[in-house]
Amino acid sequence: MEKFALGHARGDDWRAVGAACARQLGPLSDDANLGFLYLSERFGGDARAIVEFFKAETGIVDWVGTSGHGVLGGTQEYYDEPAIAAMVGAFPRDSYHLFRADHGDFDGFLRRHEPWLKRSNTHFGVVHADPRTPNLDSLLPRFVEATASFLVGGLTSSSGSYPQIAESVSDECPFSGVLFAEGVEVVTGLTQGCTPLGPAHTVTEARGNVAITLDDRPALDVLKADIGELLARDLKRIGGYIYVAFPVAGSDRGDYVVRNLIGIDPARSLVGIAARLEPGQRLMFCRRDAASATEDLRRMLADIKRRARRPARGAVYYSCVARGPNMFGADSGETRAIRDAFGDIPIVGFFCNGEISHDRLYGYTGVLSLFL
Repeated sequence: MEKFALGHARGDDWRAVGAACARQLGPLSDDANLGFLYLSERFGGDARAIVEFFKAETGIVDWVGTSGHGVLGGTQEYYDEPAIAAMVGAFPRDSYHLFRADHGDFDGFLRRHEPWLKRSNTHFGVVHADPRTPNLDSLLPRFVEATASFLVGGLTSSSGSYPQIAESVSDECPFSGVLFAEGVEVVTGLTQGCTPLGPAHTVTEARGNVAITLDDRPALDVLKADIGELLARDLKRIGGYIYVAFPVAGSDRGDYVVRNLIGIDPARSLVGIAARLEPGQRLMFCRRDAASATEDLRRMLADIKRRARRPARGAVYYSCVARGPNMFGADSGETRAIRDAFGDIPIVGFFCNGEISHDRLYGYTGVLSLFL
């Protein structure tokens, strides 16, 4: 099986939508063995029935996926509407391994999967996580260290159910997905949705999530200097436009993790940030707009194209709920940019409540992975 099989459709009845997807997948080759399945949040409560439907229709037992505020298939983005996207690939026998974690028993989870990990040189994994999972920021590095894997994926985005699909379905699973042995060749990249406005600053005094001083100067004074006089005169205009970025230590590509700016106190020159702050941390202020996001998306696509040694058989893409039509327009601009770079490759994914790349949880980003 060269190119992966792809099916995607919209509609109010999941049975009709699933049937349309199954028809598009078509007759599958005998070596097809793993499916990726993404449901719009309106179908999240029907995840168990939908997974069983696809098993019966395709004969594929192993499925991974979750639900999102939107899903994507090929160059079509289904945002805030009922839809399903499915992709089926063929992988060498015993080259992948499905997993589901249990709440509060991370060590037990690792012991259960130890036999496969010991006989397989893992190097890559697709992971879906429940946004209600406590301490996910600390669990991801532990998981990466234990499995020696580079992770990609995202957090389920939903206002109701949070299905984790890993063969079967669980609504009470902190994270799940699939690990791949080193024989499965993958190229992956991360695109940011923001652009730094100034240099990185050092947190010199903080309390909880409130920055008191940066570089030994009042935090609000530093923010005003970085955003410029026009915005500084009317700070009400920075909501939804100015954010805070924390540089990723050791990154050779200048990656950073973006968090929301949640408040300012002009009287005391304080800045509130949606992250716990510690003296010595480095942070930057950044802007988020369509031009910045488009420029960085093109950079990421060019970088992956340079590193890919042959055409992709299929791809997965995980994009922030604040991207998609909110950033690239209503005509599926984000996925069309991927097609322009790589041609008509099979691709599925969803709009996440947080994106995962390697061992970190990002925001306002897109994470693309090609299976070669």
